[in-house]
Amino acid sequence: MASIDTGTLDKLQKVLGTFDENINTLAHELGVTCRVEGTELAFEGENATIAAAVAESLLKVIEAGEEIDKSRLLYCIELAREGNAAEIEGVMKGVVAITSKGKPVKCKTVGQKKYVEAVKSHTITFGVGPAGTGKTYLAVSIAVAAYKGKEVERIILTRPAVEAGEKLGFLPGDLQTKVDPYLRPLYDALQELFGPETYAKLMEKGTIEVAPLAYMRGRTLSDAFVILDEAQNATREQMKMFLTRLGEGSKMVVTGDLTQTDLPDGKKSGLLEAVKILDGVEDIAVCKLSERDVVRHPLVSRIVKAYEKNEKGREESKKKKGDRS
Repeated sequence: MASIDTGTLDKLQKVLGTFDENINTLAHELGVTCRVEGTELAFEGENATIAAAVAESLLKVIEAGEEIDKSRLLYCIELAREGNAAEIEGVMKGVVAITSKGKPVKCKTVGQKKYVEAVKSHTITFGVGPAGTGKTYLAVSIAVAAYKGKEVERIILTRPAVEAGEKLGFLPGDLQTKVDPYLRPLYDALQELFGPETYAKLMEKGTIEVAPLAYMRGRTLSDAFVILDEAQNATREQMKMFLTRLGEGSKMVVTGDLTQTDLPDGKKSGLLEAVKILDGVEDIAVCKLSERDVVRHPLVSRIVKAYEKNEKGREESKKKKGDRS
């Protein structure tokens, strides 16, 4: 048996969750039983110690002023199973940025925390991982915080405009209209962090620049926070071109998901090559996020795992066919 004291009935209720949802999930996932004694939670079963560690982590999350959702609870359980429940408290400390509505942007996983720390302490950081891990949003948040703190004079966001079945030249509208759909996730993040009015003014002044990767050629990007998003769709030549645009007083973040490359057959991802070549180079960090860092709906994490399992199966099948031939 293992137990924890939440201290107050209010904290106890928050740990239990609405209609005891949190504690029921905890009991189901770890195969334990739980009973309430005053402000204490007592657990019985083979994983009672793990359950108590998770409840302790939930209590610390609550004391940090955070709400508990199911995805965060499942993440706590997974960490506790590995003996790392104490890491949750460290994740909750520190605010990355504040949105225009006053909402703090915080890391939600250990992987995200390491990613943010890497961006802050390195000139160039590669953030590689599946959808929903916060690679782009956190990078934009750090960029906005750096601009507001006068660490940089401008923010430059770019991504490859990979043509999905249609040639840009045949689409209606001017060039900006044609590339806007590719850049929409970046616009959305900036507007949330700056607010629509401030964002519009900064765009008009050129303080914020959002442009296709091709627009970076021939430039030197100084005193800027530069983010290359969806970098898995950059070719080898484009990646080298981008990285060599780095100027004095600038910081670069390159994000991408190597499982979602949209390049034509035969074209290798410049991100894949860059990560292999530059990993270990001084002042360059390579952060690899995984399905454990997915902070969208819990189902997204399961989808990512299913696709990864399928991909491994296909690779093993190809290897067996190759061995037989």
